Amino acid sequence: MPPLQLPALDPAAVPEVRGSGYPEPFRSRMGDRVKHRLGEACGLTKFGVNLVTLGPGGQSALRHWHTLEDEFVYVLAGEIVLVSEVGEQTLGAGMCAGYPAAKRDAHHFVNRGTAPAVYLEVGNRIDGDNAFYPDDDLLWCNAGDGEYAAHKDGRRYPD
Repeated sequence: MPPLQLPALDPAAVPEVRGSGYPEPFRSRMGDRVKHRLGEACGLTKFGVNLVTLGPGGQSALRHWHTLEDEFVYVLAGEIVLVSEVGEQTLGAGMCAGYPAAKRDAHHFVNRGTAPAVYLEVGNRIDGDNAFYPDDDLLWCNAGDGEYAAHKDGRRYPD
């Protein structure tokens, strides 16, 4: 079979992105997390689609909510624990979760199992979106001219 050409692609051919854009001490808390930025690889600009593998002990993000971004997650394999304002819920393959923009339901996923979990995460891209992290001294800010991490009092974290 000949190699795929855009608009089609093989997710395995998309480079891995490991780690996090968070500043320390938050970055190292993500553990084993690998993303394949499928939306970017396809040239999408209005929304992102990531294929994420979350290793045992890994977490998707710090618990957060967005001002402008809708988020959607669909579990493909394994199990992950959704931690949100309603508590903890275990999601397995074929299950999903969605977070409307501006709903103050801080959330994240944690892999408490012994096997990797795989899921798709989808979110729109809107300049000016900010993220709030109720459990940590962190804000993710975007004034339309780029994103940056800040303390809750507004001081920027070092780049």
